[in-house]
Amino acid sequence: MKIDAGNTAWVIVAAALVLFMTPGLALFYGGMVRAKNVLAMLMQNFFCLGLVSVLWAVCMYSLAFSGRGRFLGNFDLAFLEGAGKIQPTGFGLTIPPLTFAGYQMMFAIITPALITGAIADRMKFSAWFWFMGLWSLLVYTPVAHWVFSPMGWLFKRGALDFAGGTVVHVNAGIAALAVVLVIGKRKGWPGHPTPPHSLPLTLLGTGILWFGWFGFNAGSALAADGIAAQAFMNTNLAAASGMLGWLLFERWRGRHATTLGAASGAVAGLVAITPCAGFVTSWAAMVIGFLAGAICFFAVSMKFKFGFDDALDVVGVHLVGGLLGSLLLGLFATKAVNPGVTSQGALMDGGSWHLMGEQLIAVGATLIWSFTVTIVIIKVLDRLMPGGVRVTAEDEEMGLDLTQHSEVGYSLDRV
Repeated sequence: MKIDAGNTAWVIVAAALVLFMTPGLALFYGGMVRAKNVLAMLMQNFFCLGLVSVLWAVCMYSLAFSGRGRFLGNFDLAFLEGAGKIQPTGFGLTIPPLTFAGYQMMFAIITPALITGAIADRMKFSAWFWFMGLWSLLVYTPVAHWVFSPMGWLFKRGALDFAGGTVVHVNAGIAALAVVLVIGKRKGWPGHPTPPHSLPLTLLGTGILWFGWFGFNAGSALAADGIAAQAFMNTNLAAASGMLGWLLFERWRGRHATTLGAASGAVAGLVAITPCAGFVTSWAAMVIGFLAGAICFFAVSMKFKFGFDDALDVVGVHLVGGLLGSLLLGLFATKAVNPGVTSQGALMDGGSWHLMGEQLIAVGATLIWSFTVTIVIIKVLDRLMPGGVRVTAEDEEMGLDLTQHSEVGYSLDRV
């Protein structure tokens, strides 16, 4: 194993950027809830940094990246024993294995945090503690093994996911839908409006997410090379195009281009480019980003049509954007950017429908596994926890900041 100092330095920086995305996500979501729930939202996100980090070291990393099993790894690297010297199975890294473990840890942290946007204003913190731990172990870990590990069955079939379109966004998005179907709607939704209490916080969070996403996507090259450079450029172009796509249709439909629309469009573009970042050209990244902004704009209205209360549009942005990017990869991926795209590759690269078929299988398997296991987890917790996983109507009215944490976000504003 030959260690490259430049690659190591870049991946360490990228890991720090991905870590920074979780507090960015907290601000992004926190600004969109009511003032009486802002600390609860921030806490649900920040707590992921604590619990998932420990679970990752104890067993999640080993189960995701050690052993030769098609569906799950083993406990050879549990508690990170030997992880500083032993390569994850099937990888030929030019960075220390522990650097890879740390980088992947940041992905595991932010993925369940995405779900918090759907359950805003109504889940007990104690329920979130148990749900997040169980979901990380039973849903995220096997899906990460299937797609990211060279030993995983979806990886072996030829499915591509550069930085987590399937593992992160489709996975969290469909889980968010499962949870809200069980815990139900917020009090008064949709008739009672719940406008964002601080759009400046949301825009600040968007900026941090955009910044951190360079580590998320370009860092997934695991090297400071041309693929990382292409992924970096694609990330920025897709975010910019996503913002433009969202605002264009928002202006056309509602006659105003909003700051919340700008933030949501940028995130939609970032989500969609995640699986494609190191596989497509710059012009394709702009097309993917623009389509994501436009399609996700319309997708967020699905919750009103079908009656599920996805409070902060996790399904409309992350599930739909992740699905879109994962499937468009089968159209736009090219060997000119990444030799990992095989001769049976994407349609636009002179390939066939083969890659598109593998992408469909990967997202389909993720949708079925994540939705099914998430439903089981949340229903079991709802049955076993005293009073269920949801706060009482009185606590919801008072706000989760006071009832769950005995604090307020703003001493002069308790609305």
